[in-house]
Amino acid sequence: MREIRLRTPLTEPHIEELAAGDKVLLSGVVYTARDAAHARLVEMLRRGEPLPFDMAGQVIYYAGPTPGAPGRVIGSIGPTTSGRMDSFTPELLAAGLKGMIGKGERDQAVIDAIVRHKAVYFAATGGAGALLAKRVVSCEVIAFPELGCEAIHRLEVRDFPLIVINDCRGRDFYREARARSGGIT
Repeated sequence: MREIRLRTPLTEPHIEELAAGDKVLLSGVVYTARDAAHARLVEMLRRGEPLPFDMAGQVIYYAGPTPGAPGRVIGSIGPTTSGRMDSFTPELLAAGLKGMIGKGERDQAVIDAIVRHKAVYFAATGGAGALLAKRVVSCEVIAFPELGCEAIHRLEVRDFPLIVINDCRGRDFYREARARSGGIT
């Protein structure tokens, strides 16, 4: 596996460089959004309304951060299951989204949309939310504050550790790992 350092916003040359299985240290701005926020974003797109942030080149982290203890930027920020966002993802990719961070596999429609729109899906380590929080430099709510921890947050991250799961050529790290192991998961 290669280790690659990336900064947001992501561009097509960044994405074309990535391959399933690459380790990435991501720095820059990342937005959080989970189920309810995704539903609202897609509704806004369908109504032709402006989104709370420009999707072009951006990365969405499927997470709902907890409040930080005194002196901390943020509390735990572990990934949620990505499949819960699958029904919304193709429309957000069409709107310019270039990266997603979560855990678990994506359905084939999402993988096809990742290829079509030259995007990438990263996995963050589940169960490591407290450690991942140490990579967050700043955090502010930018949309849907009534959703609490599921509001959209604008994070600035430094060397946020990720693995490329689905690359822009349709490769799937999970499927490849299962094939190498003879199907053992």
